[in-house]
Amino acid sequence: MMRKALLAAALTVTAFAAQADYKCSVTPRDDVILNPQTVQVKGENGNLVISPDGSVMFNGKQYNLSASQREQAKDYQTDLRNALPWIDDGSRSRVEKGRTALDKIITQQVGADSKMRSRLTQLDAQLKEQLNKIIEHRTDGLTFHYQAIDQVRANGQQLVNQAMGGILQDSINEMGAQAVTKGGNPLQSVLGNLGGLQTAVQNEWKNQEKDFQQFGKDVCQRVITLEDSRKALVSGLK
Repeated sequence: MMRKALLAAALTVTAFAAQADYKCSVTPRDDVILNPQTVQVKGENGNLVISPDGSVMFNGKQYNLSASQREQAKDYQTDLRNALPWIDDGSRSRVEKGRTALDKIITQQVGADSKMRSRLTQLDAQLKEQLNKIIEHRTDGLTFHYQAIDQVRANGQQLVNQAMGGILQDSINEMGAQAVTKGGNPLQSVLGNLGGLQTAVQNEWKNQEKDFQQFGKDVCQRVITLEDSRKALVSGLK
């Protein structure tokens, strides 16, 4: 259950099209590059560049637009500029929320000096580094890399699995040491403490699961809307 909670947090940003267990009908096929001068959507669907005034270049050709087409391009550009930071901030905040909750559980259940806390901090940094491979923070803006999704998903799974192995071993060692100092049956005490830790994590995951799922649905809806807007804009270019 702890692995599931961490992995869901790790995969949130990879769900530009699908969050964790939520499947979306649209999968991104283009990079999105935001900077103050332009918005660029480039990939399997061609190369679309939009300027702040609504001017459009598609596959290297500058188009003469009607007033309504120019407004359409401006709206699409604005939606992209709003959506990408929203997805990035929402994903990172949920990773942080998951880390904070698990850290609190470990502190309460095992102790403030537990090695598990440092492993969790290291995992948090590694996961956020993975997030930046999908939505890259540049000095002049953000870039969404659609081809990074599958690799980051695999990397996130591997990082979480490795961390969980270390956390489980730490929990057995630390709870075992505590049991010995308290006397009684060490094995029985360790199993009881592990059960308590698992229950606490399971309860916390239940608290956060609906938020993760709703965020995934909201991300999916934005992606669908953005893709519909892109298709409508491109189809009108002549």
